Amino acid sequence: MKQGKCIVFSAPSGSGKTTLSKHLLDQDDFKLEFSISATTRPPRGNEQHGKDYYFLTQEEFKAKIAEAAFAEYEEVYPGMFYGTLKSELERIWERGKNVLFDIDVVGGLNIKKQYPNNTMAVFVKTPNIADLKARLQLRATDTEEKIAMRIAKAETELERAVDFDHIVLNDKLETAKQDVQELVFNFLNQ
Repeated sequence: MKQGKCIVFSAPSGSGKTTLSKHLLDQDDFKLEFSISATTRPPRGNEQHGKDYYFLTQEEFKAKIAEAAFAEYEEVYPGMFYGTLKSELERIWERGKNVLFDIDVVGGLNIKKQYPNNTMAVFVKTPNIADLKARLQLRATDTEEKIAMRIAKAETELERAVDFDHIVLNDKLETAKQDVQELVFNFLNQ
């Protein structure tokens, strides 16, 4: 099977990587399909298995680790695993599409390490931590305790930005959308 390209968007939670990813998925000429991650966390709101995530129990997730079924995985928070199934990448490539990842920083760098010749890794950042915290609070999906955990993790993740191929500042959404569209266009056409 011919491998397509991988476009990784990583960022601290609340930086806008999902919004930018959705924008790129709307660009038909890029032939992108979103990689659905597997996780042990419970669904939020109206999230659906097989559409938003593959929701697995810890036992199911650990069995897949033992089977070497993941292209990458990580225990992001204690007892909360996230990962990318190899079968998900194969499913997308078989459809003649390129894989778009909206993934945490460690996972994004692991995809780049697994598929170095056909991956572009983009780090999305906000102007500062205070802006990031305000976005998370506005989103209203997490408790203050969870937001504090995400901010602490963000400070560590920001240090890894230099390990990515590109850094996009998301302070003005329309500018960030143009920036990522140009990066992806150039990458897919090289």
